[in-house]
Amino acid sequence: MIAPPLRRLRDLPDFEVATGQPDVRGWTVRGAEGKPLGHVYELIIDPEALKVRYLDIELDAQNARSSHETHILLPIGVAALDADDDNVFVPGLSQASVKYYPPYVELQITREYEDAMLRALGKTPAVGDFYDRSSYDAGAFYTR
Repeated sequence: MIAPPLRRLRDLPDFEVATGQPDVRGWTVRGAEGKPLGHVYELIIDPEALKVRYLDIELDAQNARSSHETHILLPIGVAALDADDDNVFVPGLSQASVKYYPPYVELQITREYEDAMLRALGKTPAVGDFYDRSSYDAGAFYTR
């Protein structure tokens, strides 16, 4: 099953980060231990819903599975901001567990891939309205 048409923010010239919200691209992503895993490379948008659904994370070399599998996607609601120090914290990932997280191949997002991401984060795969769950709550992400 195919997910709704999701797009990179950079590919949507009429879209921008909401006024008053930080643009987290380039921010350091830290796992459960507080150690860096990589940085936010891009925001993945659902243009129909006008919402950020995922953070595209470029992993540091020591955290990547291989030289070809350097990116992962994180549902927006599983992370928390530290706007004072430009960090994004992901309590559900560690330096050990990120190596088993499903790698992201740019813009090939299926429901099966989304379910695999949720399972890797210890979340239950979706039933019903897929994005109507805390894992995709952008409000929680921006207010933490």
